[in-house]
Amino acid sequence: MKLQLSSTSFHDFTAQPVGGLSSARLMELLQKYDRPGPRYTSYPPATEFKAMTAGVYLDALERQSAQLGDLEPLSLYIHIPFCASPCFYCGCNKIITRNRANVRQYLDHLRKEMALLRLQSNVYRRPVTQLHWGGGTPTFLEDAELTELVHLTAHYFNLQAREDRDYSIEVDPRTVTRERIDLLRGLGFNRISLGIQDFDERVQKAINRVHGFDEIVELVETIRTRGFSSLNFDLIYGLPLQTVETIQETLRQVIALSPDRISYYSYAHLPERFPAQRAIDAQDLPTPAQRLEILTTIIDTLTGAGYLYIGIDHFVKNSDSLALAKAQGKLRRNFQGYSIDKAADLIGLGVSSISTAGNVFAQNEVQLERYYQALDANQLPIARGVVSGEEDALRCEIIEQLSCFRALDISGIERDYCIDFNEHFRLLLPELEQFERDGLIMWQKQKALTVTADGTLLLRNICMAFYGYLDRGAPIRPLFSRAI
Repeated sequence: MKLQLSSTSFHDFTAQPVGGLSSARLMELLQKYDRPGPRYTSYPPATEFKAMTAGVYLDALERQSAQLGDLEPLSLYIHIPFCASPCFYCGCNKIITRNRANVRQYLDHLRKEMALLRLQSNVYRRPVTQLHWGGGTPTFLEDAELTELVHLTAHYFNLQAREDRDYSIEVDPRTVTRERIDLLRGLGFNRISLGIQDFDERVQKAINRVHGFDEIVELVETIRTRGFSSLNFDLIYGLPLQTVETIQETLRQVIALSPDRISYYSYAHLPERFPAQRAIDAQDLPTPAQRLEILTTIIDTLTGAGYLYIGIDHFVKNSDSLALAKAQGKLRRNFQGYSIDKAADLIGLGVSSISTAGNVFAQNEVQLERYYQALDANQLPIARGVVSGEEDALRCEIIEQLSCFRALDISGIERDYCIDFNEHFRLLLPELEQFERDGLIMWQKQKALTVTADGTLLLRNICMAFYGYLDRGAPIRPLFSRAI
């Protein structure tokens, strides 16, 4: 059961900037807590997925249709894996190609996937209130291909024209012009996320993603005049050659462009998993101390400029719908980061996409050839996933409250899940008490837990305390990025 938190529950606290501890004390906490962990865009996270058949997923969709009805909103995600050149930092599921025939083959198989899903479920009846295209590079598609994919989606799903829909697309600024922005607006997208990463030229060259500031200014001006309801910038800290000084200059330029939302992700250097990252010289990466200083600079600068720090990696203007959702206790965290609670289920389409239906997470084949093979055999390409239980639901609720509101309504959790919090989590009480001693949380044992301003730097670690799949005696898992 999702809690509808009051509009005053967290407002006063979450307006606080990071600060209060000396740099020496922050470094001490960093050395103590900076360990790998999930980013908590889902719980259980995808690292816990096991082999799953399409039947489990379809049964979940059928149960949801029976319980929720045809008017229950639906969220839709489409993954476009293609990129024209590699960005060395990237850990996404992507395919580097300049062969346009690859797009034709992919669109044909997306159509097969949509058709199979329509034949085997009733999700096509439900209104799609949220649509997101990610990648890869969705704007790798040419204009006619973009148009075709929107029309295919409208044919197989119940797309909406209502003003309160959230239809967003990730855009590599090097792949769009004023005319393409016009096309995207005409196709129904009303939110755009520009992949900026960094404005420093040396950093851009080090990650193989070079674009000019003037180019971004022109795109932003176009987006502002075309009626898009929201503009997001994706940026990354912890990249090679970044310093506090270069970040300050990038922040100055970002603030001047005034995007509605800013996603400032922590770079996860995992070259053993992502071969393109081997092109990055590890000696050029900021040290842990520098990363911490960069992170505090980002938080303090953006909050000082009027942005609300809504949680892990994300900042929004106070007028943004996410800020309102946070104030109303309706903010949610999912595979696209933070979102408004508009849809109970998510349908993921395309290679590696993840779907959620009730208590079932289901992921498509992550290898393109296996994705094609399943569809060519007239089978949905579901490969892995997990069926979450009551304990997962409890921990998911706790982690989502912490990551969205930096607070936990303990009395509400006890009421909704019929548990005694201290008894149920008795094994982790010493860890929570240590957080309290270190000034990361304020804890009213039977009522609430609040993350302090300094604790926001280690929010993922605090969430990790409730991660039921983490074996604290085992070696550090290489699948996770570091907390800072």
